[in-house]
Amino acid sequence: MNLPNKITISRILLIPVFLIILLVNFSWGEMTLLGVTLPVAHFIGALIFILASTTDWIDGYYARKYNLVTDLGKFLDPLADKLLVSSALIVLVDFGLAPAWITIAIIAREFAVTGLRLVLAGGGEVVAANMLGKIKTWAQIVAISVLLLHNMIFEIISLPFDDIALWVALIFTVWSGWDYFAKNKQVFVSSK
Repeated sequence: MNLPNKITISRILLIPVFLIILLVNFSWGEMTLLGVTLPVAHFIGALIFILASTTDWIDGYYARKYNLVTDLGKFLDPLADKLLVSSALIVLVDFGLAPAWITIAIIAREFAVTGLRLVLAGGGEVVAANMLGKIKTWAQIVAISVLLLHNMIFEIISLPFDDIALWVALIFTVWSGWDYFAKNKQVFVSSK
């Protein structure tokens, strides 16, 4: 297994750590930073989430730079993104920091595109994430990070950046999902 795939697997392995930090009541209390009070677990969870998310860029960088792109990597990388984002969004709904309907829309798109990739893989075609899908992923990562940090930086200027970022993530999620299906509609047209 090459280095980029190991980095991707490390991202997957950080997900349970992220969830344990957020969901197990460690009674770490609260902290105030930049005028915003938030649970210490949310701050630590946000740092873990951001660390795990940055490995998405790192594994892609090494895969391209050293010509280590593999079919396993094309499969694992978007899967790791989907698992990380989905678990974070579900936790945010549980905490009352994100609307359930937006989370459902985002996760439904992820399942739909994963299903499409499986159908294409059955025909011998592996679909890597395109630029729109990468923008969607980063929009989701920004929104989740800001939500986990309780809009910390933007609360100072009373800007609801967390809500704006979540809407931007939703728009790119729907748009990129539509794009995947539009570009691969031949699978459905030619199915028996």
